[in-house]
Order: sequence, then structure tokens, then C-alpha cells
Amino acid sequence: MNENNYCHITMEQRFKIEALLKAGHKATFIAKQLNIHRSSIYRELNRNKTKTGKYNASFAQELSKEKKERFSNNRSFTFSMEKFIRDKLSKEQWSPEQISGYCEENNIPMVSHESIYKFIYQDKDNGGVLYKNLRVASKKYRKRYGSGKNKRDIIKDKVSIDDRLECINKKERVGDWEIDTIVGKNNKGAIVTIAERATAFVLIAKLNGKNAQELAETVVKLMMPFKDLVLSITSDNGTEFAMHKYISKKLDALFYFAHPYSSWERGLNEYTNRLIRQYIPKKQSLTILTIFISTK
Repeated sequence: MNENNYCHITMEQRFKIEALLKAGHKATFIAKQLNIHRSSIYRELNRNKTKTGKYNASFAQELSKEKKERFSNNRSFTFSMEKFIRDKLSKEQWSPEQISGYCEENNIPMVSHESIYKFIYQDKDNGGVLYKNLRVASKKYRKRYGSGKNKRDIIKDKVSIDDRLECINKKERVGDWEIDTIVGKNNKGAIVTIAERATAFVLIAKLNGKNAQELAETVVKLMMPFKDLVLSITSDNGTEFAMHKYISKKLDALFYFAHPYSSWERGLNEYTNRLIRQYIPKKQSLTILTIFISTK
């Protein structure tokens, strides 16, 4: 392998690097395991380390993405880029963020997602219809927990997100999850979505409704195969999570509650639900669905 050749490090490789480092392996060994020249590993460790000098895969990925976007801002918008964007938007309904992220991971020349949005709205001004493929945000929606203090207090022994470990807030490990529900038309049927904060791995299962016991049993069944990677779960204050202590005990995990009306505290889960809503509109009944799946 030519030592002068620079190898682009992918997100998956970054998590492998972090795991091998924690296991006590040196850069030379890691390079052999990933089939990457050791100079690329040294460069990755030096460029993308945290302020404390440690290597964190999630931090390295975000830092690399920021550098790539700064570089992309100066990149010419080519015909091949336009064709790729049009195909992914109209045929596969990818978001600009997905297009930009996919190209980054696969070393495909592409402008930043901000530039893709500009292109889409320029196309709209010229009579184009690309904008119709965007996931248009609906009116701001606040999840209702019931009127009155007593109904909110049905959930006993809650642990506030304020007490959550700092390593969870910083996404410094794999095993911290966010959980929420999506409700069908006329409150008939629901699905539970559980997103892992560091990797964006998502688990989804169908519910008959928002019954707390059914949800708790479904969550335990869904997450049990990953029990060793379930360290904490954070939810909103919906009463469907009233049996949080059952979930916590069965999975041997900490359970936290975000502040009321603070959806940004579970940003990944909220974003995941918006992606799902692209294919399951709010006006659609969930009773006809038969899902018990995991996806990334």
C-alpha cells in the first residue's frame, strides 16, 4: 500500500478504531485490521481527537463532516451532482442531508446540504417541482399529556434528564437510547420508535394503542436482544411510559424523562419520527400496519 495515498475514513471504520483503541491496540495493529495504511490512522487520530486528547468516533465523524462541508462550499456545482440530486429526490425521496451524508461516506463529490436546498428552491423559482419531494415541516405540534397537574403526575418516581450522565449528553458511548410513540388517525393504533443516540440505529414496533403495560412489554421484547447495549433510555412525559420502572428493571438500564414540551432534548428521536411520517402520514390509520422491524 502506497504510504503517500490518503484513505478516507468512514463512520463505520471510526467506531471500529474507537473500539480497538479501548481494547488497548496500537495504530499499526488497527491499520492492519481495517486494511488501511498506518499513516491514515495516525492522521485520523491526530486530526479528530477531542480536547482531552482522546479519540471518540462520534466526535470524529462530526468534526470530519464540518470540515467536509466547509470544503464543499467552495466546490463547483456540476451536472453530475445535479443529476444525482434529482434522482435521489424524485425517485428515492432522499433528503438533502441524506444525499450529502451518503456522498461523504462514499467519497462522491457533492456540495453541502445547504447548497442542495438552495438548488431546490432555485428550481422552484424557475417552475420546477423538486421541492415537492422535501419533507415539509407541518405546523408545530405539542404532544398533549392531559389537562391538569394530576394526570401528568400519574408517572411516579420519574428521574429527570437533569440527572442524566454527562457521557450520555455528549454521546461518548453506544447504548443510550431515546424513545417515543407515533399515534395513528383518531388515536387508533400506534408505533414505538427507539433510537440509539451515538449510532442512529433505530428499532420500531407496532402497538395496539398507547397502553402503558403493552408498551413496556413490547419495548422489553424489542430491546432484549440488545440488552448489553442498553445503558439508558430517555422519553418524554407521555403516560404511556408510566411503567418505566418495569422497563428499567428488565433491561437493567437507567430511565430518564425529558422536560415537558422540550422535544429538542430528544432530537434524534424527533427527527426519526419525521422521517417515518414521510411514509406514514398523520391521516393514515396504523391499525392496518404489520411491523416489527429494526432499521438504521
